[in-house]
Amino acid sequence: MTDPFRLDGQTALITGGGTGLGLGIARCMARAGARVIIVGRRRQVLEEAAATIGALASFVEHDVNDLKSAPALVEKCVANTGTAPTILVNNAGIHLKKFALETSEDEFMAVIKTHVLGSFSLTRAVAPRMVEQKSGSIIFIASMASLFGIPQVIAYSAAKSAYLGMVRTLATELSPQGVRINAIAPGWIDSAISRGAFKGDPARAERVLSRTPMHQLGEADDIGNAAVYLSSPAAKFITGAVLAVDGGISIGF
Repeated sequence: MTDPFRLDGQTALITGGGTGLGLGIARCMARAGARVIIVGRRRQVLEEAAATIGALASFVEHDVNDLKSAPALVEKCVANTGTAPTILVNNAGIHLKKFALETSEDEFMAVIKTHVLGSFSLTRAVAPRMVEQKSGSIIFIASMASLFGIPQVIAYSAAKSAYLGMVRTLATELSPQGVRINAIAPGWIDSAISRGAFKGDPARAERVLSRTPMHQLGEADDIGNAAVYLSSPAAKFITGAVLAVDGGISIGF
């Protein structure tokens, strides 16, 4: 019997794939047999990340804020691998830690552009080929900020909450044509973003751990393994879902 959790023959395009959660996702998908294309703005970071992943990894320099170039990115992927992506992971993002009343419109829109418009443009560029093949998986990396109120992240919360609306609408439109759309909502993962959020704020770090039933931070591979599952045949009847990978924080008291 074929292992339903394998991704052999699949090609995964992962934005923000050079570091943090994106690298964890790429690493896990390669282990599951997928060819992975990691995308980011820093060539040296991408080169080093691809080398750690192994022979199944390649990279393309690209800024998701360059909205009009999304179709060109897809063409580069096809040229590099000989096939269009069958998996897309919208992971690239930026973080802004500021109280709402101190956040300017420009700062707010910069976060929205990177997360929401960047992922929408790339999804729109990738999805037609998936529809043509009647098969594909698109994953949005959401957040606990998509699910409940967190102070000092107004722009990030707005962007990540928008992801959930996008997932639901895209799932209703594309799933009848074989393309599944899902989200992963990571809890607090040991990453550059979480370390930045905790910097100079030990009380916040303790509050997070005290509200997490498992009382620990997660690892990037925890998110990567969830992405493998949602993209695999094992999840063929799952679409429009938001999978919390959070050590229980979303149900903790």
